[in-house]
Amino acid sequence: MSLATQPLDVHKLREDFSILSQKVHGKPFVFLDSGASAQKPKQVIEAMRFVMEAQYANVHRGLHYMSEKASDAYEAVRDKVAELINAGSRDEIVFTRNATESVNLVAYTWGRSALKPGDAVAVSEMEHHANLVPWQMLRDAHGTELRIVKITESGELDWDSLEQVFADGKVKLLSLTHMSNVLGTYTPVERLAAFAHERGAKLMLDGAQAIVHRAVDVRAIDADFYVFSGHKLYGPTGIGVLYAKAEILEQMPPFMGGGDMIASVTYQKSTWAKPPHRFEAGTPAIIETIGLGAAIDYVRAVGFDAIAEHERHLTEHALGVLSQIEGLRILGSAQDRGGVISFVMKDAHAHDIATLLDRQGIAVRAGHHCAEPLMGRLGVTSTARASFGLYTLPEEIDALATGLERVRKIFA
Repeated sequence: MSLATQPLDVHKLREDFSILSQKVHGKPFVFLDSGASAQKPKQVIEAMRFVMEAQYANVHRGLHYMSEKASDAYEAVRDKVAELINAGSRDEIVFTRNATESVNLVAYTWGRSALKPGDAVAVSEMEHHANLVPWQMLRDAHGTELRIVKITESGELDWDSLEQVFADGKVKLLSLTHMSNVLGTYTPVERLAAFAHERGAKLMLDGAQAIVHRAVDVRAIDADFYVFSGHKLYGPTGIGVLYAKAEILEQMPPFMGGGDMIASVTYQKSTWAKPPHRFEAGTPAIIETIGLGAAIDYVRAVGFDAIAEHERHLTEHALGVLSQIEGLRILGSAQDRGGVISFVMKDAHAHDIATLLDRQGIAVRAGHHCAEPLMGRLGVTSTARASFGLYTLPEEIDALATGLERVRKIFA
């Protein structure tokens, strides 16, 4: 067995996350909300502090020593991201604020330039608002059509519905979650890429959840666009990534105008820099980008094979334990699912569940999880959600189950 696939020493890893040693309401802190935003290891915090204390200057513009050092550190992260997802070139990596901005960038630039009125974009019933609202805005402003691919009762893509959505040849983009933030469902991305390409459409994947749990290879998938956020990948907020194939980026107009995205400027006309800088106007999130680089170093050192195996065991354990609780219903039963479990409980509102669990030191998320249309599809208004990270322990799952039994008794 290689080092990369040996079981994680989770207790040792947790030493890197000092926040997890705190107590909340006098109880050990059980953090089961990594799907919203993951905790940060000390290596990320220290890398960001070092930049501010010893290596800070604006990037790309200065010829002095400190600017060159900061620029080198900043641009090195582009190489780390490209290597992380196996991009064909570092120039296919665009830095944004988050996955949401990455989707909006594609909708605003590629969507308005490559799509014409009457062309269609297809998304699924289980998309996060970030992969739905931008396409609604494009539809309303540009005259494109938005189509919805149905999901099955198990929470997987309905392939009959997908065929129907594509039947008239008008769909030019299929934009889907790689892993649902509500159901934990993984979509069969290689098959979807082949399906879309055979029909003349491109594939964009929202990888905000998936990038955390499994190794992602955008070339093996053959994705045209792939987006994710740093803050779910144990990095800071304020930094996200858009990957797009080089030939697509070359044809896309800028997203915003300003400094650093131009080749030349006169009072009459401006010309644009080559990708990726064409899409990175203004002073970037220097410190946050370097923090993302440290987070990538961290997860790669831990090993995605080990992370995936650890979270598979956690998910199986959680599904087994939670399914024994009377009156609790787990949403979704996809065969291929990750460490996100949403549930409802008889006679208890999700917000009440989360509040009562918090009094026991247990952090879960409650609400519609920025997937309000999916809630309607599932016949609920909100759910409670437990989501896992590389630092999650099986005994924390057991604490959740114990806490939910207490909640059940209160509402019984």
